[in-house]
Amino acid sequence: MPFSIAAPVHSELLIKKSRFIACVQPVADRAAAQKIVAALWAEHPGASHVCWALMAGGQSAAVDDGEPSGTAGRPMLDVLRHQDLEGVLATTVRYYGGIMLGAGGLVRAYTDSVAQALRGAQKTPIIRVRTLRCVAPYALEGMVRRAIEAGGAQLGEVRHGALVEFLISLPEAQAEGFVAALGESGQGKIGWFKDDASEL
Repeated sequence: MPFSIAAPVHSELLIKKSRFIACVQPVADRAAAQKIVAALWAEHPGASHVCWALMAGGQSAAVDDGEPSGTAGRPMLDVLRHQDLEGVLATTVRYYGGIMLGAGGLVRAYTDSVAQALRGAQKTPIIRVRTLRCVAPYALEGMVRRAIEAGGAQLGEVRHGALVEFLISLPEAQAEGFVAALGESGQGKIGWFKDDASEL
């Protein structure tokens, strides 16, 4: 199951006189991530680098910002991936301390800075939600409403036409069982539309 994090968490490491100021935080997409990175540059105009990594489905990114290729953004992204995180931005602001760390030292520094920030983060599961639409005869409206409440589902819009149409949201993992149980209770009189999945 993928996770996000509840709130931004910061950490700071001092390695051979270089300061690594890391932050992990929830973000929706790459555009939001780029705004945060721009704000960090404004906040730290004397920094040597502002490296970042984003886990956000097809919008994921790993940016070294002038560090040797593959020594900053990719290691940070690997930490997020290893923790099964989604919709999370990791940033590390580096103030160069005058001592070269080498490629291996940089990889360790950027990995450790993000890992340390994540130790203080509260992970929250990303629950995939399925939206279902069904129709039922008026005589079954009460039964459907009770089944929705008992199944821990959310009742959305209800339309009254020739039949009663229900819009129902519930965790994806419970959808198949819910449809089967409601179908059995309704004795085949409940019709289902093609559903679509979304995320909360």
